[in-house]
Amino acid sequence: MAIKFRGVDFLEFDSLLTDEERLVRDTTRKFIEDNLIPIVEECNRAGRFPKELVKPMADLGLYGASLKGYGCAGMSNVEYGLVMQELERGDSGVRSFVSVHSSLAMYPIYAFGSDEQKQSWLPVMQTGEKIGCFGLTEPLVGSGTSGGMTTTAKREGDTWILNGQKRWIGNAPWCDVSIIWARDVADNQVKGFIVENKATPGFSVEKIEHKIALKVVQNGQITMKDVRVPEANRLQGGNSFRDTARVLRMTRYMVGWASTGIQMGAFEATLKYAQERLQFGKPIASFQMIQDLLAKMLANLTACQCLMLRLAQLDDEGKLGDHHAALAKAFCTAKSRETVSWGREVLGGNGIVADYNVARFFADAEALYSYEGTYQMQNLIVGKAITGHGAFI
Repeated sequence: MAIKFRGVDFLEFDSLLTDEERLVRDTTRKFIEDNLIPIVEECNRAGRFPKELVKPMADLGLYGASLKGYGCAGMSNVEYGLVMQELERGDSGVRSFVSVHSSLAMYPIYAFGSDEQKQSWLPVMQTGEKIGCFGLTEPLVGSGTSGGMTTTAKREGDTWILNGQKRWIGNAPWCDVSIIWARDVADNQVKGFIVENKATPGFSVEKIEHKIALKVVQNGQITMKDVRVPEANRLQGGNSFRDTARVLRMTRYMVGWASTGIQMGAFEATLKYAQERLQFGKPIASFQMIQDLLAKMLANLTACQCLMLRLAQLDDEGKLGDHHAALAKAFCTAKSRETVSWGREVLGGNGIVADYNVARFFADAEALYSYEGTYQMQNLIVGKAITGHGAFI
C-alpha cells in the first residue's frame, strides 16, 4: 500500500510517476521513517553519523543506485532523484553521506576508471564494505577550482606524488578511499587519483568541528605531503577538469532533489505543529497569516518537485546540460531557504529548538545553498546559456 503524502502532493505529483518509481520512493521513505527518524535528533545534537545504518542502506541498494552492474541497482535518474529527496526529508547529513559516497566517489570510478579499478572498487563500495569521499575543494579555492587548483601531482616513473590540501570533504574523517583531483605539473591538466586513505603514508585528515549545519555528516580537511600513488590508481579517463565537471553536473542537480526533500520535511513538521499548537483557544493553523505562510511553503516545494522531475527525465534521455543542473541548484536551494525560514517563523520561539526538527532543516538549508557551487556561480552558468556571453572573472 502506497504511503500517503499529507499536504506535499498538491498537484498530484504521484500520477506522473510509474509504479516502479513510486515503489522506490516509498521503500526509501519507510526505511527512513523506521530507522533514521527515531535517532536523527540525537545524532544531530551529538554531531554523530549513524554508522549503524551504513550496512542496512547498502542492503537497500542505495549506494551507486544509478549505476549499472557491479552489484548496483541500476535505477533511472528519476528513481535516484526520489531516493535523494526522501533521504533529505529525513536528514541532510545522511543524504549527503550517500550522495558523496555514490555520486562523488563511486561515479568517477565508474565513468573514468579502468576495468580493473571498477572491478576492484565498485562491488565493495556498493555493499558498504568500503566508503569513499571526493577531494576537490581546497582551503583557499572553491568556485575557482577549475583554474586555480593548488594541489599538485608529479609523476616519477610509475608513481605519482601528490601535495596539497582539500577542505570540506564529506566522509573524509572515517572513509576508506578518496577520489583526489590534482593538477599535473607536467601538462597543467587536472587528473583524478584513487587514494587509499588508511594505508597511504603522508595522507592525513582533520575533522572539521563546531559546524552549525550538516552536523550528522562528517567533513574533514585532507593534507597530503608527498603522498605516493601508483599509476595503476590514476583514473585512466579523468584527464582534465572537463571530466571533473561531468561529475559535478550530476551532483549539482541532485542538490535540487535534496532541496526539494528538505522543504517537504520542513513543511510536514510545520503543518503538524500548526495543527497542534493552540492560541486563543484554537489551533494556529486556523489563523490567516499562518495559512499564508503554509501556502507559500507549499508553492515553493511544489515548483521544485515539478522542475526536478523534468530534469531527471532529461537526464534519462541524455539531454541534461550544465545549464540545466545550474538552474536546478540555484532555484531549488534559494526556494528551500525561503521555505524553511517560513517554517521557523510559524513555530515562533520553538523554531530554534531542535526538538521540533524545523531548526535542523533551517540550519541545513544554509549549507545546501552554498555547497556544490554558490547561487551566484550557478546563475552565471545559466546566464551564459541564455546570452552566449561568459561573465566569469
